[in-house]
Amino acid sequence: MTEDLTLREGCQGTPPLSARLEPWMRELLADPDTCSALLEQYGSPLNVHDFAALPRNAAELTEVAEASGVDLRIFVARKANKTLGMVRAAHRAELGVDVGSERELLQVLDVGVPPQDVVVSAAIKPAAVLRLALESGSLLVLDNLDEVAAARRVAEEIAAARAGATAARDESFPVALRLAPEPTDLIPPTRFGESARTWLELIDGGMLGGMLRVDGVHFHLHGYDAIARAAALGEALDLIDRLRERGLAEKDAFVDIGGGVPMSYLDSADQWDAFWQAHDQAAADTRDLPLTWRGDPLTRVYPYHQQVVRGPWLRALLHHEIRPGTTVAQALRERGVQLRCEPGRSMMDGCGMTLARVIQRTTASDGVPLVGLEMNRTQCRSTSDDFLVDPILVRTGGGSPSDPSTPLEGFLVGAYCIEEELILRRRLAFPYGVAVGDVIALPNTAGYLMHILESASHQIPLASNVERHCGDLSGDANGRGAAPEHRVPRFERDGIDRVMPIRA
Repeated sequence: MTEDLTLREGCQGTPPLSARLEPWMRELLADPDTCSALLEQYGSPLNVHDFAALPRNAAELTEVAEASGVDLRIFVARKANKTLGMVRAAHRAELGVDVGSERELLQVLDVGVPPQDVVVSAAIKPAAVLRLALESGSLLVLDNLDEVAAARRVAEEIAAARAGATAARDESFPVALRLAPEPTDLIPPTRFGESARTWLELIDGGMLGGMLRVDGVHFHLHGYDAIARAAALGEALDLIDRLRERGLAEKDAFVDIGGGVPMSYLDSADQWDAFWQAHDQAAADTRDLPLTWRGDPLTRVYPYHQQVVRGPWLRALLHHEIRPGTTVAQALRERGVQLRCEPGRSMMDGCGMTLARVIQRTTASDGVPLVGLEMNRTQCRSTSDDFLVDPILVRTGGGSPSDPSTPLEGFLVGAYCIEEELILRRRLAFPYGVAVGDVIALPNTAGYLMHILESASHQIPLASNVERHCGDLSGDANGRGAAPEHRVPRFERDGIDRVMPIRA
């Protein structure tokens, strides 16, 4: 506990939102020399990964499913983190991968993930994506009628090229239909998929059969409500029943509920509640020092603390009754239907953090203190208004005793030449000051925050990505044969930072 307080005391939010830290994060953050050396070698900012938590996160889901007698297949959402290290870690854990573009699909196949472990759920699928998905045998999720027509054309071309027009009729390609559940007070409208009626009309009109083999139903909902997903899952199972009446989705049928499996960045519910009380009070009383940049309220944020996550969340979904006397789990078992999901953020929980170098201390023209980092705001950003997790200040001790500033409360700013170039929009306290050359660590950023919105504006290079391995100086590269206390971590640059081919 003392070590944890020491790590956090140099930088805290006002009020604090203390990050949940993995042991490997604590170990690295307690080693200023290694943090500085990594930035010197790879540049600032730097995304550091350790994927040891990934199989543990997945096991939370699979154990609940097994206890409920449900066959669960997890496909980790590649869009959450672009590294090849994540793909390899998912494959080692016998998980599938969900991809959203031609390049993502090509890279996943190139590192050895079998096509049967890949689902292509891209929101927009140009012909090149359709062709690569169908040619490789990866599962293709069909969103709409135009996509069906395009996929049929590509499938016919592939089959004709492989075996000639006559034999092409025997070719089949696995697909899933993306269902848009009926909007209700519980289920929000979605841009993804078509209604069950539309899909059945398409099938009954003979516009979907042939070489496109329908194996299952997929849906994608915004938000994290387990009960909303249970209701949508009930509608998807009804569609499976209708498909089976038509001779489709008979063998190894599945329903894929997409992503939205929640996680929690913070352990303390009290801190989360205290932050929002202070946020709302600051909005009502402008005489206090602003809690956010220029006092702007935060209106659209991820729930950075959630009480029910991963395993307990899935248990709530599976135990929910979709009709009187029948739970989701029972309905899946009765039909012999596999449950699939595509979590991203919750699988990346504990798998990475971002390090950045302090470049300058200054003030805005109205006297607001600013700490300038060698990074930009897109390098720790998602669709949320702000990242509501406190950074960790790593004191490098590389300068003279006069180097640290006086204690201050201010804001982290970045490299882009725009007025609101805020790394975080919350006011942060540095009770012992901050020095040029110190390192700011943003914990638990592997899920979306590193990569989903990153930009290379101003021709500033994208952040490098390294993977931490627990190696050993006297043992082999994986530390086997050495006592744990003799194992030392090594860091390797991820292959995604090299030029990757667009086509095989």
